[in-house]
Amino acid sequence: MMTAAPFYSDVAEGPDGGQAAWVVTSDGCRIRIGHWTGADVKGTILIFPGRTEYIEKYGRDAAVFLDKGYATVAIDWRGQGIADRLIPNAALGHVESFRDYQHDVAATVRYAEEAGLPRPYFLLGHSMGGCIGLRSLHEGLDVKAAAFSAPMWGIQMAAALRPVAWSISSLSRGIGLSHLLAPGQQIETYLARAEFELNTLTSDRDSFDYMRRQVMEHPDLSLGGPSLQWLNEALVEMKNLHRLPPPHYPTVTFVGTDEQIVCPTRIHRYMERWQGGDLTVIQGGRHEILMEKPETRMMVIDRICAHFDHYAENSFDCSQSEIA
Repeated sequence: MMTAAPFYSDVAEGPDGGQAAWVVTSDGCRIRIGHWTGADVKGTILIFPGRTEYIEKYGRDAAVFLDKGYATVAIDWRGQGIADRLIPNAALGHVESFRDYQHDVAATVRYAEEAGLPRPYFLLGHSMGGCIGLRSLHEGLDVKAAAFSAPMWGIQMAAALRPVAWSISSLSRGIGLSHLLAPGQQIETYLARAEFELNTLTSDRDSFDYMRRQVMEHPDLSLGGPSLQWLNEALVEMKNLHRLPPPHYPTVTFVGTDEQIVCPTRIHRYMERWQGGDLTVIQGGRHEILMEKPETRMMVIDRICAHFDHYAENSFDCSQSEIA
């Protein structure tokens, strides 16, 4: 059952008629899901946001996608946005298990169905949403095709720090400290403290200001660094996913040459194995490829929509091995 939830249209800059609802997942967590739609849409894009993100961040993208004929659904994952925060320190990004996000995915599909949003469905996963989305594809998510923006299939860190991250995050669980902030992270949300000239997200000033304005005007959307448990769960999930062969979905993926948050090497290696997958490297692109300069952003969106258009018009069954 869905009930109306707050929706900050003043900062979303999305199409008219955007709305959001509270949805309770099968394991009892209250999350927020929202959508934009219009007349004569030919399908629906399920947007899986990254860590720290929220529905309104995708308002501008929703407007462009709607112009191209697609409704969009976005989600506040458990532990972020204005969904239920999972530990007393609400500023920390936390999850009990990365597999719990699949309850949120199921709720999102159910929301799209109950809202009457048109099929076929497509997946667009950014950063952490790319990790969650990859798991969802392995579990048979009912989408025709997928696109990934800087997917979190590995976290960028110095080689010397990787064993430290594994050991500290693993040990913290056994001694009751997994709810603490991961080393090197900060409680204050990145956009509130970053300077544009040094930021790792985007080279476009207008997009940076757009994201910053959202969390400054609605601080309940903001989130700080991850907990040790989130870090350990993420490391384990990425390792497990990397061991699996890519799922049988047609896919386009984008990564920038100036990526400093997720691991580009992991993305390149996984996409080399993905038959029916295509990797585009964005010169000068930072982590937020859909928030880059207008010419880059539109090139990426055009490529995503062309990909989705092809599979909206042509039958594709992910259970078959036609691209494997």
